[in-house]
Amino acid sequence: MVTLAVTGHRDLTDQTAELVRAELRKLLATRAADGPLVGLSCLAAGADTIFAEELVDAGGELVVVFPARGYRENRGHAAHAPSFDRLVRAAVEVQELHFSEVSQEAYQAANEVLLARADVVVAVWDGRPPAGPGGTGELVQRSRAAGVEVVRVWPEGAARTGGQGG
Repeated sequence: MVTLAVTGHRDLTDQTAELVRAELRKLLATRAADGPLVGLSCLAAGADTIFAEELVDAGGELVVVFPARGYRENRGHAAHAPSFDRLVRAAVEVQELHFSEVSQEAYQAANEVLLARADVVVAVWDGRPPAGPGGTGELVQRSRAAGVEVVRVWPEGAARTGGQGG
């Protein structure tokens, strides 16, 4: 069994989301050849959700880690609520951290859970230095420092919309 944790940007362009989806599909198929897959995701819009959808479609077991109570409502997930809700129902485990609201501290704690359980961190990441604690770049740095394999997914032509996005 291989446990993969995802970290990635939320602000992917529509074209990038499709490029990333195709790359994740290939990555998951390759990893599934080594045995059953377990995937960890916080289900944020963008990379986290795309990874979770592809994992479930590939027959992997999804573990959801919510950084705070009321995560769905507090993060304004209305735009991707159907996917979010479907993935929560598909999850074999849902872990909700004790924080009362989403914050950098909550994201850092969620990243600790991901890192502690992961054999591989899948980073949908543009390669830029960390913008702050709890984000994609920071988890990549921490994973590498801990000796956890990091697989970067950033296809040719990928771009961000310029909004905030992990």
